[in-house]
Amino acid sequence: MERLESLQQIEKWPVPHAAAAVVRADGSVAGAHGQGDRRFPLASVTKPLAAYAVLVAYEEGAIELDEPAGPDGATVRHLLAHASGLAPDERRALSAPGTRRVYSNAGFEALGEHVAKATEIAFPDYLREAVLEPLGMAATTLLGNGSPARDAVSTVDDLTRFAAELQAPRLLDPRTVAEAMTVQFPGLSGVLPGYGNQRHNDWGLGFEIRGTKTPHWTGASSSPRTFGHFGQSGTFLWVDPDAGAACVALTDRDFGPWAVEVWPPLTEAVLGELRTA
Repeated sequence: MERLESLQQIEKWPVPHAAAAVVRADGSVAGAHGQGDRRFPLASVTKPLAAYAVLVAYEEGAIELDEPAGPDGATVRHLLAHASGLAPDERRALSAPGTRRVYSNAGFEALGEHVAKATEIAFPDYLREAVLEPLGMAATTLLGNGSPARDAVSTVDDLTRFAAELQAPRLLDPRTVAEAMTVQFPGLSGVLPGYGNQRHNDWGLGFEIRGTKTPHWTGASSSPRTFGHFGQSGTFLWVDPDAGAACVALTDRDFGPWAVEVWPPLTEAVLGELRTA
């Protein structure tokens, strides 16, 4: 494993603990810094893991992406893409499906219930059996009967395995992963939590897509195809297909102005260092 000088920036972050790693498209770890085996709460970085489990259920034939799920008129696809119209934290519709991008924890909780009913396996168990165990993510778990939207804990070491999977899928057909990273219901506007209203608030199937969003938590030179997620516990995971790399950063300080200030420079430094490597 090489040493990426850019990752040393996390030493100056105003957080009690932080760890980070960069993973190339071939699955190799380009660099890491901090305690890779320390477990951190993921908050909304739980959602990509949950979405991957939903996609496994789809490929296994337990569910269909366009079957009804959630509020009237909505489907599994709507729920994954935050286009069901459900309120952020309530099973209450704010808009008709497919008309507005409403970031919804409640939508992911509805997804977890939908998959559990279809598979007759509790969602935390299904996530473990379908995704975590096959990828060797032994330190990652969805706590108790926790929310598929926000209640997982994990380590940088484990999430590097997931980042490698996203770039070179083994659990899913690459065509399914490509669909997950393609904008669903293009043109929808909505609020990106922490960053305000976005005219084109692009999402794939469980993954946020950078597109033309500004401001944003990735870097100014991140490609529009960059996808991933960040969490209110001060965590993020992005994959930039054009750069052929992914970056994971976990902390134990809640998201706030500090993160808005330090995350993009880290991404810029990582991308710059990769370009000159």
